[in-house]
Amino acid sequence: MKKESVFHKIGRWFMRWFMGPKYEEKMREKEAKEASGQPDDSELIVSPGRQIFQRFLERKFAVFSVFLVLFMFLLVFIIPKTKLMGKYFDAYTEVTQKDMPPTLTLMSVPKELKNNIKQIDSYGSFSVGLSKDGKVYIWGATKMGATGLDVSHIPEEIQNTKIAYIAAGVDHVVVITEDGRLLGWGNNRFAQYAVTDAILENPNLIPVPEEIRDGGIDVSHVKKLAAGYQASALLMDDGTLHVWGNKQTYANLDKFVSRTGMQDVDFTLNYVVALDKKQSSIVTGVKNLYNTVRTEIGGEGKKITQFLNKRKIVSLTATSSSICILLDDGTMGLVGDFPKDVVNVPEFAEGEYVIDVEAGTYHFTCLTNHGHVYSFGGDHYRQAEAPTELSGVSKVFAGAFQNYVIDENGNLLDTWGLKSHVFGTDESGADILQRVIAGGAVTMTVGAIAVIIEILIGVSLGLISGYFGGWVDIVIMRVAEVFGSIPLIPFMLIMSSLLSQVNLSTSERLFMIMVILGILGWPGFARITRAQILVARESEYVTAAQAMGVKEGRIAFKHILPNIISVILVNMTLSFAASMQTETTLSFLGFGVNYPQPSWGNMLSRASNATAAINFPWQWIFTSAILVLTTVCINTIGDTLRDVMDPKSTNDK
Repeated sequence: MKKESVFHKIGRWFMRWFMGPKYEEKMREKEAKEASGQPDDSELIVSPGRQIFQRFLERKFAVFSVFLVLFMFLLVFIIPKTKLMGKYFDAYTEVTQKDMPPTLTLMSVPKELKNNIKQIDSYGSFSVGLSKDGKVYIWGATKMGATGLDVSHIPEEIQNTKIAYIAAGVDHVVVITEDGRLLGWGNNRFAQYAVTDAILENPNLIPVPEEIRDGGIDVSHVKKLAAGYQASALLMDDGTLHVWGNKQTYANLDKFVSRTGMQDVDFTLNYVVALDKKQSSIVTGVKNLYNTVRTEIGGEGKKITQFLNKRKIVSLTATSSSICILLDDGTMGLVGDFPKDVVNVPEFAEGEYVIDVEAGTYHFTCLTNHGHVYSFGGDHYRQAEAPTELSGVSKVFAGAFQNYVIDENGNLLDTWGLKSHVFGTDESGADILQRVIAGGAVTMTVGAIAVIIEILIGVSLGLISGYFGGWVDIVIMRVAEVFGSIPLIPFMLIMSSLLSQVNLSTSERLFMIMVILGILGWPGFARITRAQILVARESEYVTAAQAMGVKEGRIAFKHILPNIISVILVNMTLSFAASMQTETTLSFLGFGVNYPQPSWGNMLSRASNATAAINFPWQWIFTSAILVLTTVCINTIGDTLRDVMDPKSTNDK
């Protein structure tokens, strides 16, 4: 017996699914006849529908196209509503993740570090780790956009030196060596770690303070090393605070130059925040900033003095827009703003209190005296969903969108949060895979609704025109010629110019696109339907219906239409692909869906520049490949249907 291909097996599975036990019985009889050498007469009389189905299954690429299109529909309409894709926000952007290449390594701690961890830190697209023996490790997306910088290239001087402290900024890393030197690598345009003549001459930059340059740091008295977006800070245990970097990024940076009496320090996106020596207030140098505290996200706030009620602040840690203060009784207080997608502060058991808090870009992770780990705050990448069963935790580290927990020996116990950007990110930091899926839903919806409008108008007018003929036919066809002569793209561009003065929502724009595509696209369906009606109305069954006195409308819609539905079905698939391409073109030209709402067209439009084409090819390759593949597969299905429904065609056609 001839071995069946995968496509034949898939076809037989479909037949079993739709035809049930009868098909199984016929297939067993057929196989028995083939085994005995008897001729197979099971296909001498076959229904037209079954014949079309069997012939379609013989076209391997067509079957593949069906499965691919079904997968695309599943991907863009069904999967986002499940937990398979995680939290799904098609318009979400994150500046620290912009222009990131496809990567699966955002949480891939190197093997050499996993059982010897002293410290882990991150601010943007990469993370740095420090082992107990003073070696530096780095992982994640380490290339910094089109700058040519790659922070994975650790300077040889640092590789050969024992490191005591490490901190990661968005595009740079700073370290303190065991012998008290401040070093770094990555971007230094904003005085992040080194001093140059250009930095000294720039009034907007604060250079590294002289007293900590060239080995002037007493490592035994270092309390904290921190790095922000374009700045860094060093806090000594005597309360002396040193800060340096870009004053334009941090409006209050110059208020902390060589400041004393500080107990803790951190960076939000735009401010340096510190804890005063009395441990009773958050120091910013800006009046009435961060002076209202609450115990839960969205809760009622209190003045900080009222909230403390004679308690002391032990530490503070900051995300880009919020601060978590830890009090001496283990209570936490929240200051600032949180994003919309949040996990609230957990409820602790009786006698349970917090002993350590770490912060990422939008979330916090804390460790309690019972050894429990909790995360709360921003949760777009599931970074605030800590595992429920963790034991032996001694220390927690919160990266930008990742979390790491270790035991007392420095062994990595677990991680959670953002692991990858499979298709990379765009220039605004939006995940391209998420946007491809969401954009596919928009593009396919526009194409489908436009085709439905085309069919409703075109088929109805084509039936009337072809069946009644005469002056009705002349009028309808002349109207169709008028609509068919309108150039779609120029018409849309004119509409875009006229409507640029009108504030339209995304849904209103989508509705307008679908209606315009449908109204301008119906003449094709009208002509095809009319041509088929002109042939079918001379058939004997039409003559018999007329002789029986059946109403003209019923003859047209109930008797003739079902007999030409195959032609309409074929053209529907072809028109669907064409409508998708048209929507993509319109969005590409600026008339369609506007950013940040995704569609395949505006995604390609934003990547249509020399910088993206050369330096960030993933921003257009995946979108264009999926668009081409989907439209080609839909066209293939339509062409194949046209072939298999043609009684004059052969299987070899």
